[in-house]
Amino acid sequence: MTDVPLMLREEDLDRLAREAAATRIDYCEIVHQGRTVLTHVRNDYSTDSLHRINSITKSVLSILVGIALDRGEYPSLNTPISDFFPEARYSDKEDVTIEHLLAMTPGWDWQEMGDWHGLPTPMIDSPDWIAYVLSRPMKYAPGQRMIYDSGSSHMLSAILQRSTGLTAAEYAERHLFQPLGIEKYSWRSDPNGIVIGGFGLELRAPDLTRIGRLMLDRGTCNGARVVSEAWIDASTTAYRHTYDHIGSYGFHWWVMARDDKPIFPAIYFAIGYGGQYIFVVPELELIVVFASTLYKKKFQPYRMFKRLLHIDDET
Repeated sequence: MTDVPLMLREEDLDRLAREAAATRIDYCEIVHQGRTVLTHVRNDYSTDSLHRINSITKSVLSILVGIALDRGEYPSLNTPISDFFPEARYSDKEDVTIEHLLAMTPGWDWQEMGDWHGLPTPMIDSPDWIAYVLSRPMKYAPGQRMIYDSGSSHMLSAILQRSTGLTAAEYAERHLFQPLGIEKYSWRSDPNGIVIGGFGLELRAPDLTRIGRLMLDRGTCNGARVVSEAWIDASTTAYRHTYDHIGSYGFHWWVMARDDKPIFPAIYFAIGYGGQYIFVVPELELIVVFASTLYKKKFQPYRMFKRLLHIDDET
């Protein structure tokens, strides 16, 4: 028995279009079986202006890690972080690996979804972001529990920079943005010149669709291989159930779930604070993207997507 209908209905597309027009959703695009079936644009600036995509940055970084692994330019996932951060040696963090960072299971105390109200403000306010992450006390054994953690993402960016000699932005331009035809972007750095791994990327809204299409097309763009199929599978597999109102987690991609079980057919997605989303439903050949400024109603596009596919929703 499937949880998601294997077709799109015209009346559901019409309803989503009306809902998008009644909100602060700047851009929505739906691509079904290679054809754009809905485009909502809020104003003249919505298409060509750069949008803060916030934590969708994490999912873009995941693609970069996959590309670098494919090219032999990134260490294996079981590599301890102490190989790159000597201060982690002979400490309570010596067993933390790159895989733990990708799955957000390093085990350190991180209150981004708790006392910090959705933002890693203490890290942002510190003069050395990497040092701040490594200063956090351990709360769980590595691999035991997923806690949402932009610090892990930032360490992945630092490892990419130290491994390749290129910042994440430079690496993305060469190996991801150019192949996808993404020409306009901005990506901020921390005080020490490390491109921010967990947020800070700005893209044109239609370029979110390009990223979704890369994922749907199993890592290819116009027939050319950008990232391996193996990485698409690895990054979109649910390793840990996380927050019931969001879903389960892969390697910096979310997987939609009911309770602790992924729904069928599989839906994976990237989410950014303020209502930024890339949804991919491979079995439906479906991509749905939103760019929004909904900081007080950030899950509104999530609910709209669920209603589009008639998925029970209590978010």
